[in-house]
Amino acid sequence: MPDFGSSPVGDVLILAAALSALLYLGLTARSPTALRSVTKTLAVLLLAVAAWLGGGPLLLTLALGLCAVGDFCLSRDGESAFMAGVGAFAAGHLIYIFLFLAQESSDLARLVQLPQLVGALVLAVAGLAMARLLAPRAGALKGPVLAYVPIILGMGLAALTLPLGIGLTGLELVLPAAVAFMASDIVLAFETFVFGEDHPARRITPYVVWPLYWGAQAGFLLAFL
Repeated sequence: MPDFGSSPVGDVLILAAALSALLYLGLTARSPTALRSVTKTLAVLLLAVAAWLGGGPLLLTLALGLCAVGDFCLSRDGESAFMAGVGAFAAGHLIYIFLFLAQESSDLARLVQLPQLVGALVLAVAGLAMARLLAPRAGALKGPVLAYVPIILGMGLAALTLPLGIGLTGLELVLPAAVAFMASDIVLAFETFVFGEDHPARRITPYVVWPLYWGAQAGFLLAFL
C-alpha cells in the first residue's frame, strides 16, 4: 500500500477518500440525494481524519474538516444551505492562510519579489475582475459573495509566501493546490451566478469543479504530511 506519510489506518482512509471522490464525480451533476451528500462529504472528511491520525498540523485537520462541512451544505438545496456552505469554506480558507503563514519557510517579503510578485499581481487583477463580474449578478448574496473573494485571494497570497519548487510531496505542493482550489471556486462562481440555466457550459462545469477542488484538498494533505 502506498505510504503517504500518515499512519497505516490513515493511508487506508486516504484511499477510501479517493474512492468516495471518484464515486461522487459520477453524481456531481445530479439532483441532491442522501448518497450524493454522503459521498461528497466523506471524500474530504476522511482526509481530515487521516491528517489527524497522521500527526499533521491541527490547522490542516481543522481546515479539511471545515471544507467537509461546506461540502455537505453545498450538496443540499436551498439558500440557507448555500450560505452555510459559503461560511464553512470561508473559514476553511482562513485556516489555510494561518497554516501557510505559520510555516518557518513563509516569508511575506516574497510577495514583492520575482516571480511571486507576478503571481500576486495576477491575483489582484483576478480579484477585481471577479468582484466586478459577480457584484451585479449575485442579487441578495452580493455581500457574502464579495466578502468571499478577498478571502480566497488571501489564501493564494499566503501560498506565495512559501518557497517555490517542483515536487510531489512537501510544501512545493501548496501553491499548485491553492491555485486548483481558487480555480474551482471561480468556475463554481461562473456556474452559479454567470451562466444561465440553459448555458452549454453547465454540462461540464461540475466535472471541472470537483476534480480541481478535491485535488487541492488532497494536495494540501500530502504537502503537510
